[in-house]
Amino acid sequence: MADAAITALAQRGARGLTHRAVDEIAGLAPGSTSYYTRTREALLISIVERLAVLDLADAPGQSQLPKTAGELSAQLAPLIIALSTTHRDRTIARYELALEAARYPVLQEQLVAAGIAFRTAAVGLLAAIGSSRPDEHGRALVALCDGMVFESTVGAGSGKPFSKREIRARLTDLLRGMVGEKAG
Repeated sequence: MADAAITALAQRGARGLTHRAVDEIAGLAPGSTSYYTRTREALLISIVERLAVLDLADAPGQSQLPKTAGELSAQLAPLIIALSTTHRDRTIARYELALEAARYPVLQEQLVAAGIAFRTAAVGLLAAIGSSRPDEHGRALVALCDGMVFESTVGAGSGKPFSKREIRARLTDLLRGMVGEKAG
């Protein structure tokens, strides 16, 4: 149901996200979605929770910690590409949720909580490559990644998505600066 809600939000926008639309997309009997998520707020929160699960599953694993800026950028580039291509609906749904959060404080809290998981992961990855200020650098890394996903998804800048090579180069430059690693 949450996957169908993500699709509805991405394809139809916030105004098109209804319990009936989710039932239709999921192939469920009318009223099924409203049985489990009685309110619009509950439906939106279910989307945030599902997006967090899906995105964390795709994030670079902490089991194979990188040792260099280049290794970390190589781990992050496929995620950035996926979020703007194969997982584009998830990204667009996330942008719609961010706008809806202005009207639903509980939704804003849920989005912040989901974002903390990514910042925490970024801090761990930056510590692994030698950042002396991983908390501060983690926020900047997430912001750069978010910006590249945004530009690649909605064409806010050049109108074309970043290539894998461009993503890796920009990430590597930023990461090397954070850890004082020389280009080699």
